[in-house]
Amino acid sequence: MGKTFVMGDMHGAYRALRQCLDRSAFDYKHDRLICLGDVCDGWPETRACVEELLRIKRLTLILGNHDFWTRQWMITGYINDIWYDQGGLATLQSYDDGVPDSHRAFFRKALPYYLRQNKLFVHAGIDPMLPLRRQDEDMFLWDRSLAKEAMDRFAHNIPGKLTSFDEVYLGHTGTGYLHPIQGGEVWLMDTGAGWSGVLSMMNIETKEVFTSDAVPDLYPGIIGRVKRA
Repeated sequence: MGKTFVMGDMHGAYRALRQCLDRSAFDYKHDRLICLGDVCDGWPETRACVEELLRIKRLTLILGNHDFWTRQWMITGYINDIWYDQGGLATLQSYDDGVPDSHRAFFRKALPYYLRQNKLFVHAGIDPMLPLRRQDEDMFLWDRSLAKEAMDRFAHNIPGKLTSFDEVYLGHTGTGYLHPIQGGEVWLMDTGAGWSGVLSMMNIETKEVFTSDAVPDLYPGIIGRVKRA
């Protein structure tokens, strides 16, 4: 059946993606990879990231807010100013010779969330008090409330569950740690690949973690995303 892995936000860092796949001995045919979104924006190789992910037979892509902006541009041509400033320029430059139809289809097929054996995978967060069917896309793409609560649980070693799910995996909210952290049943997988951190990938059964080198070291002389003042 193969193994199942989950991966945090990569933000165009193809070299970090390849390191995680290589270091985990990922099997492109039999293993499953669940990407929590934000494949795009920041580092210069969004196109290469998509090409690599398209090679994976059992890929599940969750839509991230940066993927939403990229998909919007790919389909309509609209360039969101915030997106452009927050890494979108690098994505535009990676597609300077055009967007393949397979890449448009890749983002069109991205899921708002993925639920498997009472384990939930979503980019940003959910409202634990509402059924998923009653929650909107903005919650899944942007909300940090659950992530912040999980970070507080982790920081203060507070036990207890936050949701009705057995496990929840989130990206979007960087933790400042160079490895995934867990608060309650919530795993936070964004380890800062979009900034100065690393990309992380975890076997969801064994919880073994595979990380890249610090992403700026993989792109010497290149400035990724710039934090707003």
